[in-house]
Amino acid sequence: MIILERLRSITLYIVIVVFFSCQQPGKNSTGSEYIPEMGHSIAYEANYYNYYYYNTWGGQDEYYEFAKPRLPVNGTIPRGYAGGAHPVSDAVAFAPNGSVPYYYGDSDVERVRAANEMINNPYKITDAGLAVGKELYDIYCGICHGEKGDGLGYIVRDDGGKYPVQPANMLLPTFIDTTNGLYYHAIMAGKNKMGDYKDKLSYEERWQVIHYIRSLQAKELKLEYNQLVNTLNDIDEPAGISGDEDAVAADHDGDHDAGEMHEDEDHDSSAHGHSDNDHESSSDH
Repeated sequence: MIILERLRSITLYIVIVVFFSCQQPGKNSTGSEYIPEMGHSIAYEANYYNYYYYNTWGGQDEYYEFAKPRLPVNGTIPRGYAGGAHPVSDAVAFAPNGSVPYYYGDSDVERVRAANEMINNPYKITDAGLAVGKELYDIYCGICHGEKGDGLGYIVRDDGGKYPVQPANMLLPTFIDTTNGLYYHAIMAGKNKMGDYKDKLSYEERWQVIHYIRSLQAKELKLEYNQLVNTLNDIDEPAGISGDEDAVAADHDGDHDAGEMHEDEDHDSSAHGHSDNDHESSSDH
């Protein structure tokens, strides 16, 4: 009898627990769940407040604190960082990837901000990079800005000039003395009659074209701008003898052969005098 009574009590307890813990939602009831955290994640997301009593530990105020954004780890580089604007940029080494968001708008104010904040080229000067930059410059920039970066591309000088606006002469002091951010913004947003080239050049390719524009400026001034020496400015750093040219060229979509480009682009003089005129000139179309 005692065993039977115990079995009845246990059975009744199970029935009560199941009945009351798994109520279905109705017209005037939200229902209830047994151990709801097993069915609903109690994880929280930064910047997202969705307090729900049944799947949350603590009160509303406590959960609100959980939902606030956390401070980044010391030395964190912001996603999309490009240039020398970040205070930790000189202390932390990083390799920019191929797809980087751009946080500057298409306006003169934003153009000035980009020029003031994006100072350094994140890639060092290499002969292979200059070769890649020359190839891309000749395809996308030279037709307007000229092979030398003087603004005399063939669509301007041939047949009386068909282009409605004089492209920028990137050999002028104004463009030589400006920062790299001005060129980069021109590539990303265009300028006047010049459209943008952000969909045609990858992140690294844009910076290699800017390197090439700088080399054209150095050639005009009879200065050096190559893997070993840069006497044009103090913001672009040569890679030096240990510069990995093959690695730089290999990063360009696999379409450029580092060895061939290193030889075909006149390693002795081309690499030193390639026109880096592309983007600023573009920017002032």
